[in-house]
Amino acid sequence: MAWTRYLAFALITLLGSAASANLCDSGKRQSPIDIRSATRKPLPALQFNYHPTPLRIADDGHTVRVRFVAGQSLRIGSERFTLQQFHFHTPGGDRIAGEEFPMAAHLLHKSASGQLLAVVVLFRTGADNPLLDTLLPLIPAQVDGDHVHADRAVDARALLPASLGYYRYTGSLTASPCTEGVEWLVLKQPLEVSKVQLARYRQRFADNMRGVQPLHQRAVLESP
Repeated sequence: MAWTRYLAFALITLLGSAASANLCDSGKRQSPIDIRSATRKPLPALQFNYHPTPLRIADDGHTVRVRFVAGQSLRIGSERFTLQQFHFHTPGGDRIAGEEFPMAAHLLHKSASGQLLAVVVLFRTGADNPLLDTLLPLIPAQVDGDHVHADRAVDARALLPASLGYYRYTGSLTASPCTEGVEWLVLKQPLEVSKVQLARYRQRFADNMRGVQPLHQRAVLESP
């Protein structure tokens, strides 16, 4: 009987893994994408309610991650999403009119109903980024969970550009299981990151963003 249960468990695990791999390969709403055309619509303004909070930082094995407790939120019209964490990718993943960006920050949110929403902030090479100046020296030396710095505050508003125009599309997680149905907001105005900062980041983390995925007739909306 125990052996039968083991075989059943192994079969379910294998089928689940195969389904995840199949979705990453054949899903029709995958991220990131190359935004080459979009439909302009009067989309709701993004209302960020971010404020300074003690820094919770981790090396998750792929990137530097900053996690938040309750209290940080984003409102889009009548929708409200709570900020869970942000992390970085190199290269940036989502492209605009074919332009590849060297880095992106993903700010991950969740609604009360469980809807996932990612705000993407793209970076072009230029001046030092002040937030990265703070984070890079504090990346933990090991993959051992969150490190809390009660004497260091982090404010996610530092990742927001002056202009909050955005593109919106329905996509997916960018790593297995590539779950679809994630709402993506790509801010149109990039921030800057210096070549020195990129080099320091890449000393710790290999490039970790998947390539652009086919659009498959999805609508991409653009705010004014």
